Amino acid sequence: MTWIGVLIALAGALGYAVGAALQQYEAVAEGATLKLVKRPRWWIGGIIGFVGASLHAVALSFAPLVAVQPISVATLVFAVPLAAFMYGRKPYKAEIFGSVAVAVGLLWLMTLVPKHNVTPELSSGAAIGFVAVIGLVVLVTHLASRKAQGPAKALLLSVGAGVVTASVSTFVRVVGGKLNAGGDLQWATLLHWFTLAVPVLLVCAVVLLQKSYAVGYFGIAYAGVQVIDPITSVLAGAVLLGEPLPTSPSTAVPALLAAALTIGGTVTLGRLAPDHSRPAPEVSIPVPHPLNATSDRG
Repeated sequence: MTWIGVLIALAGALGYAVGAALQQYEAVAEGATLKLVKRPRWWIGGIIGFVGASLHAVALSFAPLVAVQPISVATLVFAVPLAAFMYGRKPYKAEIFGSVAVAVGLLWLMTLVPKHNVTPELSSGAAIGFVAVIGLVVLVTHLASRKAQGPAKALLLSVGAGVVTASVSTFVRVVGGKLNAGGDLQWATLLHWFTLAVPVLLVCAVVLLQKSYAVGYFGIAYAGVQVIDPITSVLAGAVLLGEPLPTSPSTAVPALLAAALTIGGTVTLGRLAPDHSRPAPEVSIPVPHPLNATSDRG
């Protein structure tokens, strides 16, 4: 059954990567505006990405989190070459190396986090404070992105998208944990504002992600979300849900090495040139006509 879950998760990761590449291509062409809703390829990308995320959820019913979650990190390795293919080119070596470095480093970090199977509990007051902190991070990164250019702008916007995506994961974990508490489905637990917060935050994450895609640096934008999302989720789990963090001295050095690998891969992706779906306009240089040149001399 575990292998079935792994295969489903792999299909989901590939679907999520294809959807992201399609949406980024359209976001570069039209910008992160309402014009995107008129682009069929953007909708196709969204549907494929949603199916990929759904397959990831299905995979968790066949295989444990420790087997499924690492595969979701592999979406970066799929997505970057797919995005290059959308622009009719081969992926650069730096894109491949950077993507693999980020994926391996992040996977390494995730394996160092202790497992915790206790039903999560979150009070409304703590949840409101959490949303306020997320909103503050989004505000700061959004304002900073207005003054930034190139990969820095894409990264800042992806950080905002990543923390909002992490907030979705946190609320889903709380709602899902209570729904399945004790092994029996507790449908009454869905009647809570936490359930309503999930789609609202998800829409905000999608909007921020499209803004990050529109800058043109897909590798850094996608990597930023892939890194910020799980790290923020782990911190939220530790601070709000009482989940443990790696505290053993034996994990300190591996954690630092994994973090260095992740940062190095992210920097590598950030140094790449942007992709544009529309070719730059050619600059025409006026050439004097021979007759005109003769008349001028005469």
